[in-house]
Amino acid sequence: MTTPVRWVLPPVWLLLALAVSFVLDRWFPVMRLVPAPWNYLGLIPLGFGALMSLTAALSFRRAGTSVVPFTPSTALVTEGWFRLTRNPMYLGLALILGGVALIDGTLGAFLPLPVLIAILHLRFIKVEEPFLEGIFGNDYRAYKARVRRWV
Repeated sequence: MTTPVRWVLPPVWLLLALAVSFVLDRWFPVMRLVPAPWNYLGLIPLGFGALMSLTAALSFRRAGTSVVPFTPSTALVTEGWFRLTRNPMYLGLALILGGVALIDGTLGAFLPLPVLIAILHLRFIKVEEPFLEGIFGNDYRAYKARVRRWV
C-alpha cells in the first residue's frame, strides 16, 4: 500500500491557524464576542487541548508506534483518550486554537477554527481511516464502530 505524502503536518497547520487568528484579531478584529474577564475562560480549552494532544501522543510512544500521520503504524492504540475519540490529538489541536480565539475574544480570532477543523478532517482523518483499515483490518473497523471520530 502506498502512503500519501503530507509535508505539512497537523502541528504546523495549528501554528499557521494561530498566526492567522492573531493577525485577524489584531488587525481585523471585526467585533468583540467575549469581553474581559470572560475571555480568560479560554484557558480551559487551551490547557485541556494541550494536555489531550500531549498525552495522546505519549500513548502512541508507549505503544511503540509513530505519531507522524501516514507512517506505517505498528500498534492500534485504543486506550486513554482513544476510548472516547479516535482523534484526540486532532481534537486537542482544535481545542488549543479555540481556547486562544476565546482568549482573544474577537470574531476574527475565531475564523481560522472551522478552517483548521476542515483541514484536519479532510486532509488527514478521512485519508488515515482507509490507511489504518489496510493495516489493522477488522480490528480497526470494530474500533471505528464503537468510538466516534471526533467526540
